[in-house]
Amino acid sequence: MTTKLLVNRSQIGEAKLVERPEEALADGEVRVRVNQFALTANNITYALTGGQIGYWRFFPDTEEGWGVVPIWGFGTVTESLSDPVPVGTTIWGFLPMASDLVMRPERVTIGGFTDGALHRQELPYVYNLYARTNDDPTELATIADLRSLVFPLFTTAYVLDDYIADNDGFGAAQVILGSASSKTAFGVAHFLKERGAQSVIGLTSPGNIGFAEGLGYYDQVIGYDAIDTLDPAVATIFVDMSGNGDVVASVHHHFGDQLKASIGVGATHWSAARAGQALPGPRPAFFFAPGQIAKRDTEWGRGEIMRRASAANIAFCQLLGERVAITHQEGAEAVASAYREMAAGQVPPDRGLIVQF
Repeated sequence: MTTKLLVNRSQIGEAKLVERPEEALADGEVRVRVNQFALTANNITYALTGGQIGYWRFFPDTEEGWGVVPIWGFGTVTESLSDPVPVGTTIWGFLPMASDLVMRPERVTIGGFTDGALHRQELPYVYNLYARTNDDPTELATIADLRSLVFPLFTTAYVLDDYIADNDGFGAAQVILGSASSKTAFGVAHFLKERGAQSVIGLTSPGNIGFAEGLGYYDQVIGYDAIDTLDPAVATIFVDMSGNGDVVASVHHHFGDQLKASIGVGATHWSAARAGQALPGPRPAFFFAPGQIAKRDTEWGRGEIMRRASAANIAFCQLLGERVAITHQEGAEAVASAYREMAAGQVPPDRGLIVQF
């Protein structure tokens, strides 16, 4: 049997464990056991935007109104009807919150393959790429937990920084990052700081100010209640990681026409009220990283931006040190509990969850 964690699509804090009959393999397919994977606020964003962006479509289930949230982690081929991908092949990539899955490897190389399952062919290709990990170099093998925990988030951060640079910084002198203690936010802050073209301000809850300041990636960190202390005359980009409509509205009303771009990325406060569209300044727009990746693939060559992002992520993880304490949990009930904890916003920013069925 295959064990899955199903999430209520309309109430994403609600989740349940189910068992499904194991799928029989067809010629050219493999069965992959899902090994350790990360749970982050990114997964909550996948659930929240699953209908609009298509995340529910990657690993469909038959139960109406419920879906499987994708995760990033490792897997092992336990059964194979694909000669180029034998039993024992280990992979890293976009996997379901389940004990196992059936895949159809295509475009197989020594470095990995693409899942060519029919239902995935119209979905963004970057999510269908799987890296073979059997012969990972030492610098990658030694950060296996961080690879699952922060690579997807830092890749989004890297591509967002590239998007800002690609638009000449939108003519802004500073970038404000909401939910500054989140991993995606401080990833963006790190890459912005490395480029050095704009100052970086973090917005966060009072309890997380110390953590965000201690990272050293922000020029200034303030609480959500201190937005009015910022100079409204400074041309500004707002990157919203929180999804909190009140915060979005406060930033828009404070900066008005000096707000040059309002970019939504995540939803760490997914249950908070969303901002309406009747706001001064630019209309808030959700950032979809695969769109910028596709643009750079055309300009730089397919896969080049992902190669650059991977190299930047490895270097960043080596700098990250002990800023994130990683905890491991195993068992289906532990996975369900960890998901509910993450959905409820109960995981502190300095903690990383690695789980396994």
